[in-house]
This record gives sequence, C-alpha cells and structure tokens, in this order.
Amino acid sequence: MSFVNLDTIEKLDEVFEKSKEKPIVLFKHSITCPISTDVSSEMSILDDDVHLIIVQTSRHISNEIEARTNILHESPQAIVLKDGKPIFHASHYQVTADRISDVLKL
Repeated sequence: MSFVNLDTIEKLDEVFEKSKEKPIVLFKHSITCPISTDVSSEMSILDDDVHLIIVQTSRHISNEIEARTNILHESPQAIVLKDGKPIFHASHYQVTADRISDVLKL
C-alpha cells in the first residue's frame, strides 16, 4: 500500500474515473488531530492504495468530494468509491483497515 497525495481537481477527476475500473479509497486526514494520526496508521496497513487528502492544505478537494458524494466532511474520514459513487464511508475510529478491506472485496 501507499498513500497517494490527492491535491488537485484534475487528480480527483482521474480518481473518480478510475473508480469505474476498481474501487478507490479516499482518506481525509488532519495533520493536527491525534485521532486522525491513529486512523492514518490503521489505513497504512491496507493492501490497496489510499488517496490522501490533507485537509489543512487541500480543503478545496475535500469540499469537492463532499459536493460530488453528498457525504458531509469529517476528518479523519474514509470513503470508498466504485463506479464514480460512494459505496462506503466512515469517520473517526469507525475507519478500520478490516472494514475497508471487506468493502474492497465486494
């Protein structure tokens, strides 16, 4: 697994398009939040790439994700996209590698 920085609308467009081929994991991360740091460690054990949105520097991306998915912003927050639509989302300590891995198998 690797974290893939998602910091432009163009990259976000690509991710939504790529979700038509396979599920994509988005992770909204706050670098100042201890809960987000814990959840980030959890996300790092996933086998799949995690598209990382640092909310302090890429709030416009977070806002655009909210607009496209109708999922209110939280951080930390994980969203799984498939076919350009969210099929899973969770925030704070409800974000676990096991839950996301199970969704990716669907």
